[in-house]
Amino acid sequence: MANFIIIGLCILAGILFRKSKTLPKDAHKGINAWIIYIALPAASFKYLPHIVWTKELLFPALAPACVWLFGWLFVTAYSRSQKLSKATSGGLKLTSALSNTSFLGFPLIAAYFSEKDQAIAIICDQATFMLLSTIGIVVAIRSSQNQKLSAGLVLKKVLTFPPLIGCVLALTLPHVVNIVPLEPLFEKLAATVGPLALFSIGLQLRFGGWFSELKHISFALLYKLILAPTVVLAIAVLLGLSGIITRITIFEMAMPTLVTAGVVADQYNLNPKLSNLVVGVGIVLAFITTGLWWLVLTYSGLV
Repeated sequence: MANFIIIGLCILAGILFRKSKTLPKDAHKGINAWIIYIALPAASFKYLPHIVWTKELLFPALAPACVWLFGWLFVTAYSRSQKLSKATSGGLKLTSALSNTSFLGFPLIAAYFSEKDQAIAIICDQATFMLLSTIGIVVAIRSSQNQKLSAGLVLKKVLTFPPLIGCVLALTLPHVVNIVPLEPLFEKLAATVGPLALFSIGLQLRFGGWFSELKHISFALLYKLILAPTVVLAIAVLLGLSGIITRITIFEMAMPTLVTAGVVADQYNLNPKLSNLVVGVGIVLAFITTGLWWLVLTYSGLV
């Protein structure tokens, strides 16, 4: 219950601070910089070194890539049919195909399943951030109206994206350096991701004119909350997969949009208003849709 309250409180606080004009108009940019440069790399160091890899964990590791692939195809077809701008199409790709596997995923898994099952969620989460750090950044650059795409620019942006650097270092450094004394530091820094990211969304969230974006919002959330987990469920059934790892993976893919995807969309000016509306509305709706997915996974007998 505390996690649910924090989610609502952080978004509401951001909205109230914006309306009261207590903070500068672009205050969210400073918050986003902290999230990307400090908090997310710390999250990698908090979780990755403790994962014991087995072949059963390939499913949660690969499921985010499947959701991304089908989401990219889905949004591309939709964008062409609606003749959307590159910026809007890029924003929809980021917000339709990346799941909020950590801040919302972790507490919901603890609530619907158990605390120990979060180890599976961590794998989904790191795979999701790897996608955002690589393919997601490429899509953001290609979709940005202010930047021309070149191999050198893409390579520079990808290799200098702090969450990716954090993932790589978290997987390699523990083998040569003892980072155990720093674990309390990583834990405290990583804990700032969710509250600050949601507060940043609240600062940018405006429902004025939302009706004009309703079609795009509905499209993005139809895929993210319903079709994406259905695709992963179908793959699991076809492969004959079952058990708690499979159920947790599908449940994670039913999460709403990754908050950081909205942050990246804002950085690259990919229709930030629409992107943040998808994030905000998706979080609200997910409290209903994830409950329905838990019922499906628990009582359908499919997995």
